[in-house]
Amino acid sequence: MRATLPLGRIAGVRIGVHWSVVLIFALITWILARSRFPEVEPGRAEALYWVVALCTAVLFFGSLLAHELAHAVVARRNGVLVEDITLWLLGGLARLKSEASRPGAELRIAGVGPLVSLLLGVGFGLCSWLIHLLGAPRLLVESAAWLAVINVLLALFNAIPAAPLDGGRLLRAVLWWRTGDRLRAAVGATLAGRAFGWLLVVGGLLLFFTTRVFDGLWLALIGWFLLTAATAEGRQAQLRSTLAGVPVRRAMTEQPVTAGSGLTVAQFLADARYRYRHSAFPVVDAAGDAAGLITLDRARRVHADQRDTTTVGEVMLPLSEVTTVAPDDLLSDLLPRMEPGAEHRVVVLDGRRVAGIVSPSDINRTLTWLMPPQPPPRWNR
Repeated sequence: MRATLPLGRIAGVRIGVHWSVVLIFALITWILARSRFPEVEPGRAEALYWVVALCTAVLFFGSLLAHELAHAVVARRNGVLVEDITLWLLGGLARLKSEASRPGAELRIAGVGPLVSLLLGVGFGLCSWLIHLLGAPRLLVESAAWLAVINVLLALFNAIPAAPLDGGRLLRAVLWWRTGDRLRAAVGATLAGRAFGWLLVVGGLLLFFTTRVFDGLWLALIGWFLLTAATAEGRQAQLRSTLAGVPVRRAMTEQPVTAGSGLTVAQFLADARYRYRHSAFPVVDAAGDAAGLITLDRARRVHADQRDTTTVGEVMLPLSEVTTVAPDDLLSDLLPRMEPGAEHRVVVLDGRRVAGIVSPSDINRTLTWLMPPQPPPRWNR
């Protein structure tokens, strides 16, 4: 699940939102402003309903962010770094740079999210009760009460033992502890996630063809998202198992063509070394140290009359924003950090020097060599 819109960083972790968040945010605001709040306290100005509904929706997504940040904090304490956090239709997803080393660590990382949501639910419930005793406006009381209920429901839903929900990771930790096989545990959690997703899709379709059209569509949509995410997670687990123990140096393209940071964009585009074969090149400074990554797309975005005066160093992706690894790092740990697109090429560094570059095609080539050969098909005569 990739972020559609980046929001920034919190404690060094990239935060972004998936496009599905816009859907759920608009839906929550509309339901609260047009239905729930007017029923609770009729006769208020319509603008007031919308303002309170908007603030409630913002607090809800703040709760989702707290849920995912809790995963990130506990992951770091257990030696697992977090690549980014993406808020989406069913809550959020913290993408880890590596996996937990033990089932116990996996259990703690997965379990803290629902626990935080449950505590937030209790906190909002107490807040609703207290401000009611203090005579606060009914709209504020109802807003806090709604946040209490939705956070408790979020905790319960995420605890369902089906990937990619937190409960799926809890199930994976338990299966891992019982079998000692991480891949087998991941497959079990993925199968549970796919089964649960299909259950929601079928249930949604049944509701759709009765009288509850909207509820059916909503349930089927949630099931479809779960199916997609669980399938992707299972595929990722299979690939990581295949690549287990393989160092990056086995897959990287060694001694890649580099571009000097002082090179002008015009020179870069005119040089035959940068044509046809690749779409991204590591950038090195005057001392030969890695400085960033330049793509043909970034270079071509520079206006033609500015290319003679603009250097590669001015338009490159800086090294701080480039995914980097060492030659002896494991491919299985790199895999979750890789993304499609030229700007997401992985630069391999030996100290401060460029040792290689890794693209999805390099990973696919390595997988082709590592995968066991398939038996030829048998033809019936």
